[in-house]
Amino acid sequence: MKRLLGAVAFCALASPALALDICVEGAYPPFSETSADGSIVGFDIDVANALCAEIGETCTMVKTDWDGIIPALLESKCDAIVASMSITPERMEVIDFTAKYYQTPAMFVAAKDAGLTDTPEGLAGKYVGVQRGSVHHDFMEKMYPDVELTLYASQDEAYLDLTSGRVDAVVADSIAVDLGFLKTPQGEGYAFFGEPHADPAIHGMGAGIGVRKEDVELRDKLTAAIDAIRANGTYDTIAEKYFDFDVYGAAS
Repeated sequence: MKRLLGAVAFCALASPALALDICVEGAYPPFSETSADGSIVGFDIDVANALCAEIGETCTMVKTDWDGIIPALLESKCDAIVASMSITPERMEVIDFTAKYYQTPAMFVAAKDAGLTDTPEGLAGKYVGVQRGSVHHDFMEKMYPDVELTLYASQDEAYLDLTSGRVDAVVADSIAVDLGFLKTPQGEGYAFFGEPHADPAIHGMGAGIGVRKEDVELRDKLTAAIDAIRANGTYDTIAEKYFDFDVYGAAS
């Protein structure tokens, strides 16, 4: 009887697993996209689930529009953001981040016969599409003041206007453009132009998981979990589903 009571007492004292809500975008393939049945899939989602398993949490993915994703976190509509969000000084004034879980440069894309160059002079007066509130939005405003910017709520909307001729070019994460556009039927006839762009002051220090500033313990647990899944091979297994190169340090 003593042993049974002791076991009951231990169970009562044990900390229950937390249930975390994770804000994800669902409109940024191959990192996050909404499938035909309404489920959200992609690299970000697989990483989020792996991290939740590593820290012993039960997690629910909460589809959230990109331009409302930080407000959703701050309003406690979710507990963390796993949405390919770049770690930038500007964002760190508002929220905190884990260590990076991947890093890739930005690139421009246009029709193959467009004859564009990626210099400020070469794009002056051109219409360039970019996702609103992204690091690419900041990059264009700071480095290309004479470009006519067209802003979109999602990257897919930018691709649609590019193929419809409403914008001359689009700038975004190079992997998202390559796998989410160029290697699809929609992207036939389009190509990258210019060089990769990866200015840490603008593009940040890689994609991290966003948390509220007061959630230091959660931040540190998730950072440790990133290290753990990279060490035990889980990260590589996930990455190999989507990429044939080192996505973790692709911009290094």
